[in-house]
Amino acid sequence: MNIYIGADHAGYDLKEQIEAYLLDSEHEVKDLGNVKFEDDDDYPEYADAVAEAVAGDPGSVGILSCGNAEGVTIVANKTKGIRAALGFSVEATKTTREDDDANVICLPGRMMDFDEAVKIVDTFLNTPFSGEERHVRRLEKLEEIEDDNMK
Repeated sequence: MNIYIGADHAGYDLKEQIEAYLLDSEHEVKDLGNVKFEDDDDYPEYADAVAEAVAGDPGSVGILSCGNAEGVTIVANKTKGIRAALGFSVEATKTTREDDDANVICLPGRMMDFDEAVKIVDTFLNTPFSGEERHVRRLEKLEEIEDDNMK
């Protein structure tokens, strides 16, 4: 499974730590930026790059970070097929994977330490979608909404 990651200046340090952790765990990681710290960069380009990559690579996932994770979540969810969720706790991450089949997790770089982030990332990567009928039905409705809104 490919893992695409991205962050702006406020999430950069956390992204770098997570990337190193994932590479040490022998995951396939593709860093879509920012690849160097720039204190005046903006999150939309990195969130869009990760969302587009995940949307174009079935079975892949994304990890994004910015100051509070809200901005990258908003941007990522503009891409058809993306179900980006705010990763604020292990339990929320578990349920968003099981119930909503989230394919991008967004972490608050200024509000979360590395140890908590790793727990959330591990939960995100290791929790499968439940496939329950009601959850599948919801995802089908989400796809209908996306299609209707693109007309």
